[in-house]
Amino acid sequence: MIRLLAQYLRPYAPLVAGVILLQLTQAVASLILPTLNASIIDDGVATGDTGTIWRLGGLMLLVSLLQIGAQIGAIWFGAKAAMSFGRDLRESIFVHGLSFSGREVALFGAPTLITRNTNDVQQVQMLVLMTATMIVSAPLTAIGGIFMALREDVGLSWLILAAIVALGTIIGVLIAQMAPLFQSQQRRIDTLNRVLREQISGLRVIRAFVREPTEAARFDRANAELTDTATRVGRRMAMIFPSVFVVMNVSSVAVVWFGAFRIADGNLQVGQLTAYLAYLTQILMSVMMATMMLMIAPRAAVSSGRILEVFETPTSVTPPAQPVTPVDQRGELRFEGVSFSYPGAEKPVLTDITFTAMPGTTTAIIGSTGSGKSTLINLIPRLTDATGGIVKVDGVDVRDLDPDVLWGRIGLVPQRPYLFSGTVASNLRMGNPEASDEELWQALEIAQARDFVERMPDGLGSAISQGGTNVSGGQRQRLAIARALIRTPDIYVFDDSFSALDVATDARLRAALAREVGHAAVVTVAQRVSTIRNADQIVVLDDGTVAGIGTHEDLLRTCPTYAEIVESQFRAEDEEVTA
Repeated sequence: MIRLLAQYLRPYAPLVAGVILLQLTQAVASLILPTLNASIIDDGVATGDTGTIWRLGGLMLLVSLLQIGAQIGAIWFGAKAAMSFGRDLRESIFVHGLSFSGREVALFGAPTLITRNTNDVQQVQMLVLMTATMIVSAPLTAIGGIFMALREDVGLSWLILAAIVALGTIIGVLIAQMAPLFQSQQRRIDTLNRVLREQISGLRVIRAFVREPTEAARFDRANAELTDTATRVGRRMAMIFPSVFVVMNVSSVAVVWFGAFRIADGNLQVGQLTAYLAYLTQILMSVMMATMMLMIAPRAAVSSGRILEVFETPTSVTPPAQPVTPVDQRGELRFEGVSFSYPGAEKPVLTDITFTAMPGTTTAIIGSTGSGKSTLINLIPRLTDATGGIVKVDGVDVRDLDPDVLWGRIGLVPQRPYLFSGTVASNLRMGNPEASDEELWQALEIAQARDFVERMPDGLGSAISQGGTNVSGGQRQRLAIARALIRTPDIYVFDDSFSALDVATDARLRAALAREVGHAAVVTVAQRVSTIRNADQIVVLDDGTVAGIGTHEDLLRTCPTYAEIVESQFRAEDEEVTA
């Protein structure tokens, strides 16, 4: 936690210095007030000296105004520093998370990454805010209060010691019990977020299989576990303030009781006893505020550890130390002995993959489920890095290319196209922010999406909900294809991007693409043989290895795996027609 605070509060050192100075000012002012009040009682009220009362009363008013101004200034500077700290920390987590490959995102999971960037940052930010606005003054007031109380009367000092020991013991026990509960509470929040995210994303599946009661019970369990943990924390927190006030009131009664005897003996004056009571209250309140730090600190420490875990997790896709920027823009893609395996896996997902996709040609990749097609596609834009061999774009290893150059050369349409909340136009312009409306309509026409976009209420300005849930699967795929076309890259990568289209739309789209992207290298993953039989080359994957490369006719003669795929698909089609 110290690392986070030191790194992200350093830019706001002037604000922090201002907070300390202002808190020191208000602490000194608050310590002067009881002494002035004692002087008014002993030197003014007791003697009937009205002039002394007015003079010291005016001084008390000025000191009070100084205290109020210093406290307001400290709160303002402290809040600004804390909010700026939280903003910078959230931004750093977000930027670091963007550098993660799919491997690191899967390692953490989206729900916990969201929690760490929101709830965990909020806990550390709250610690900074409370420290700046309240807790900085606590030790100053406590130490100064003890000194001023002893200055008034040493004989009652044992009461201060007893009160501090009693209060510290009670609160220390409560804090020790809360620390492990805070850790459990953050994990419960992660679990609840995960369950809720899964249920919202899979709502259609839940309804289709009539799993509402089961999922409701699952959510109730996660919610009940979080509620139980939060309740246990709350009960202990609720005991802190009563404990403080019990100790404070008992101490005040003890001071009055024993102070009365000292007044009777002539060792203490009434005004001094009043000041002593005020200092005792200030000391105990300062101890309470200091213990609030102990109450907030364990949870903030847990949260900071979770945040640091994100920062300390390096991405497996590291940017090159000396990136290559100028590249001949031909659009040649080459795999040379490429292998890929996940950490700890018994066998690699891909083994010794070698092929070349030349500009102006279409390379299709086909294989059974789990053969490694999507994994191979992810290696091209470096969503993951090959663990063996080299992937080259125009003769340069993709790991040596400047990431912006690499991504600018590739138009990727993933297997599950994702649309962002906004409009049709804002989603398409993610491919090219400078694209005109005419270019957007042209891309939509090629992607066979113009007709349904024109039917939308506002055309290009029509709203798209998060994830594109207000359009069908086929419409979502066509919009994602149009988004890639806007980019006009040298290499197009389609990861099973036509699966939701009917046969007629698929045929029209492929014909339009062939005319539009004829200059580029096209790599497409497909499930249906009928859609790729005219590809310039077909790469057949079988259990992560290349079973054959060639045209449709060549592979029918030379590749048993491909022939089996063709036979099974045509047999299935014949059975459907017969049925």
